[in-house]
Amino acid sequence: MPEFIAINEQRAEFYWWMSSLFANELTQDNLNDYHSDKMQNYLDMLAMTEEFIAPINAFSHALKKQQTRVDAQLELAADFCGLFLSTPKSGALPYASMYIGVSGLLNDKPAQEMGQWLNKYAMLPRKEFNEPFDHLAVLLDFMGNLIILANKETEEEKQEAFMQEQLVFLEKMLISWLPLFQKRLNEVDSYGFYRAAGLLLSQFIALDCLFLKGQ
Repeated sequence: MPEFIAINEQRAEFYWWMSSLFANELTQDNLNDYHSDKMQNYLDMLAMTEEFIAPINAFSHALKKQQTRVDAQLELAADFCGLFLSTPKSGALPYASMYIGVSGLLNDKPAQEMGQWLNKYAMLPRKEFNEPFDHLAVLLDFMGNLIILANKETEEEKQEAFMQEQLVFLEKMLISWLPLFQKRLNEVDSYGFYRAAGLLLSQFIALDCLFLKGQ
């Protein structure tokens, strides 16, 4: 039981980290944390899993490259705006509706489906994050919270039910469009920080699905 809880806490921590990374521009304090020994130790821990070595190396390289930029925080903030706050033609908008929706507009069916997930578990996003429900950051934050719900159960059968619910959520709400989002990031993120973060996220989700399937 303690191992089950610890593993889930680590999984939730990753999803929450990625949620924050794609939710807002990184501040200077955020960047200081990213360049700290604590972050390096965290990345080293992830890289102990062979499948993470390549994406961790890519992300670490992007971090080091970021340090060499003049006005690094402002430049990265400009990258964030250009990628995620622009138009479908020039950016990589982080909404499921833009990739698997029918209308090509925001708040399409994926946003409605995510609203149903949020209502089911009474987990409405923070009021200050005024974005459609199918924003990547909302989905990742929800996944972290869904993981922790399993930790609150004491019966193994209920824990397993929550773990299977996590798998369903990943497959229906994230894997269904994340490769298309990553493809767009690869095309338009010329500097590469968010492209590398997306690759790390994609690899984590792939391995997490295998974990949830017991493989």
